[in-house]
Amino acid sequence: MFKVHLNKMKFFAHHGLHDEEGITGTEFEVSIDISFQAGEVHSIHDTINYVTVFEIVKKFFKTPQRLLENLAQDITEEIHNIDARISIINITIDKLNPPINNFTGSVGISYSKSYL
Repeated sequence: MFKVHLNKMKFFAHHGLHDEEGITGTEFEVSIDISFQAGEVHSIHDTINYVTVFEIVKKFFKTPQRLLENLAQDITEEIHNIDARISIINITIDKLNPPINNFTGSVGISYSKSYL
């Protein structure tokens, strides 16, 4: 089994439950691990193309969603649709500047889906 990793991708987007987040937007950091079955890998067609995965994530960050959980599920399903060999997808989405008074740090969610 192989894993493809896309780590700490940065996006500016307007995801969030609060109306203010839809107006001002904020920075997000996304990491994804994709496990898949493959024999010998000799070309890009034998693996999961991380450029394709990046384009999927980038597309979803252009359309605001209120909950990061829904965003993670939608991204995961779209990634799985690109290749039936994918067996597990793990995604973490962190909101780097959450609108919480007197809070320093980030908040986020992680989602894992197995297709075994």
